[in-house]
Amino acid sequence: MKIALETITPASKSPFRLLHDPKLSHLFYWHFHPELELVYIEGASAKRHVGDHISQFEDSDLVLIGPNIPHLNFDHGVTTPYRKEVLHLKPNFKEDVLDALPELKQIDRLLELSKYGIAFSGTTKSEVGALLKELHSLDPFAFFMAVMNILKRLSNSNEFELLHKTPFVNKHNDKEQKRLRSIYAFIDERYEGKITLDEVAGLCNLTKPAFCRYFKKNTGSTFIQFLNQYRVSQAKRYLLSGKNVTETCFACGFESLSYFNRSFKRIVGENPSKFKEKHVRNPSSSA
Repeated sequence: MKIALETITPASKSPFRLLHDPKLSHLFYWHFHPELELVYIEGASAKRHVGDHISQFEDSDLVLIGPNIPHLNFDHGVTTPYRKEVLHLKPNFKEDVLDALPELKQIDRLLELSKYGIAFSGTTKSEVGALLKELHSLDPFAFFMAVMNILKRLSNSNEFELLHKTPFVNKHNDKEQKRLRSIYAFIDERYEGKITLDEVAGLCNLTKPAFCRYFKKNTGSTFIQFLNQYRVSQAKRYLLSGKNVTETCFACGFESLSYFNRSFKRIVGENPSKFKEKHVRNPSSSA
């Protein structure tokens, strides 16, 4: 799974893409993408972190996130049984659909407000949440009509708060997004083996010192810190799938078990064995 800049490959020509009940509670997935995202979660109380906004939601949440606004997965750290639906609106939705049909003009305001991040409440949250939970069972025509009905319902609602005082502006321009995308794709493809600073600096046509300065400025982390955090996120997935600690260590690119244990504990707050014991139903399979 790629981190920081998510690349969503269109499965069809539909302007919409649904992720039905994705479970990412074991990952710290801080990411952004050019698609608008409407996310609904119920059965959970957790952190809402969208752009510069951080707050706590209780029991359920319904948020519309504008293009390229960084956000944390809403189920991060959730341990209760929960349900989540994520709907993406592709970047060409306004141009190809809204602008072509004047009858849909009222939805324009909703898309403009999405640049602030919007959290919905009250009956809007409960009613739209119920509609989102039905989308996965619909045929393509009914799905399209249902999404348009959801957008109309949201555009008519007054039950919302804006998460930022001004439209959130992602500091990464198109050129920087492309460069970051290549770095993250490289990590995603190579994290299981050795990755050197010389290799990734060469990928960006930068010297090693220049790359280190560039990466720290744009991510807030050193490259090694970032790589270790990614490998640990992957390690969680391996452990939850039944791998033992030693297998997980080397499958995720760590060269020694002691370094893996230290890195995992520093990032997660507990060692891999303890993590597996807490989260895997059959702890006897742990290393």
